[in-house]
Amino acid sequence: MGQGIAKARRYRSGAGRIAACVASVLTLVAAPVAAQPAGWAGARGVAQASALRELDIMLMVTSLRCRHTGDDFQADFQRFEAAHMAELNAAAQALRLAAGHTGGPAEADRAADRMSVVMANRYGGGHPWMSCAELGAMTRDLAQMHGAANLLAVADYALSEQAPRLAIAP
Repeated sequence: MGQGIAKARRYRSGAGRIAACVASVLTLVAAPVAAQPAGWAGARGVAQASALRELDIMLMVTSLRCRHTGDDFQADFQRFEAAHMAELNAAAQALRLAAGHTGGPAEADRAADRMSVVMANRYGGGHPWMSCAELGAMTRDLAQMHGAANLLAVADYALSEQAPRLAIAP
């Protein structure tokens, strides 16, 4: 807990403030999430799988949008995906299984593809409140984190429709 707060205090402006907010959110949220079962069963598991899938897709789409700016973070996105391949694949598989419980494997694939397209289209115009610099800083931090619980905490923060209001002590 102290490490997250110390990191938050080092950040002072711009992308650093977003990373500090993410660190604070992780400090507050990761412990309760980590206590949950590792499986993706049930409505809560599907919701968590959906959040991880959307986080992955949001970062992919926004990294493509930002690639021609001074804040290109595609390499950081690739490191994020490599570091979390197991969690991201498990989430995608859980969504596929949940989508195809009655229609068979082909229908599950189509439903998962449709869901991914809907998620990607949400970010076609960019993130609703984070800049390329902020997204890049967050992605760099994500690439160094471990475990689905941490990813879920950041997803909860980053996928909100408007900027969360967090108070960070100086």
